Amino acid sequence: MLKEFFIAFIVSIDIYLASASCCNSGIRIPVRSAFIIDSFSAAVMFFSFSLSDFISGIISSHTCHIIGTVVLITLGSLNITKSILRNIMRRISENGGISLKMGELSMFVRLCLDDAAADMDSSKVLSAGEAFFLALAGSLDAAASGLSCGGTDISAVYAALSAFVCGAAALLLGSLTGRKISSLNHDLSWTGGSFLILYAVITA
Repeated sequence: MLKEFFIAFIVSIDIYLASASCCNSGIRIPVRSAFIIDSFSAAVMFFSFSLSDFISGIISSHTCHIIGTVVLITLGSLNITKSILRNIMRRISENGGISLKMGELSMFVRLCLDDAAADMDSSKVLSAGEAFFLALAGSLDAAASGLSCGGTDISAVYAALSAFVCGAAALLLGSLTGRKISSLNHDLSWTGGSFLILYAVITA
């Protein structure tokens, strides 16, 4: 269970940061929307683990593990790059250097730049549909983590359950500490990417 919990913890970092961002923007996440976000992450974790086990039955577990390690490092690096870009854009915007019209960008790009963009109708309440888009945009970590573990002794069921528990805790903590975290004026999404790379290196 320790490996499953550690993977679930890594995946839940982005959920926590998304919840914190919504809280800081005054966006309320109802129980139903929170359940959608949490369940989607757990479901992606389960199916990606199951798929990785299936793939490991076709190709060697060593090859599967190498591919998974590369995927984790790549995704972790992309998360760190995204965080750097967010910080750069925030600083330029604060200095009056740019005026970004979020409405002209695709929903996926908008969510990459700002998790609070999930509130598409500006109602300050995250609807079920908006929660699904937010969960979809943040599911890459769960998918990559699951696909990287083919041929291992990690249980897909335990990983999904751990992801659900950690995700619920992340949503709750994010709603409670969102304003404090956001007051740091730094994007912290790089932490999830760093943990993905660390996990890939440790298990290599």
